Amino acid sequence: MLDGFTILMAEDDPGHASLIHRHIRRAGIDNEIVHFEDGQAVMDFLRQPEHSLEHHSYLLLLDIRMPKLDGIEVLEQIKQDPNLKSMPVVMLTTTRDPDTVQQCYDLGCANYIVKPTSVGKFAKVIAELGKTFQTMQA
Repeated sequence: MLDGFTILMAEDDPGHASLIHRHIRRAGIDNEIVHFEDGQAVMDFLRQPEHSLEHHSYLLLLDIRMPKLDGIEVLEQIKQDPNLKSMPVVMLTTTRDPDTVQQCYDLGCANYIVKPTSVGKFAKVIAELGKTFQTMQA
């Protein structure tokens, strides 16, 4: 378990959300995971006073292609908000476009991980994600 962190997962595809959740657990990470099906829902959650970063530590796993607010819009809003900008955001998406990758890093994402198309490679992706978690704890 990573001390004190709640993992927020913004992922609209239920199959991907299930895979991510399952592989996080298989990697030995047992932190609480809160799932959101669209970008607006995660922003609504983060803007509630009881979920303030003053009282909670979060890591956001953020897909790009989502309804209501896409992942890039969510990343922009988080990094422009003085109360949220310190929260680490990991892009976990199928989008491989180099311009999009660069845009996300320019906006301040902590890491950009491309979801594999084969289920068999998903464990490796989560292992990379685990390294990001360990870095955050250091």
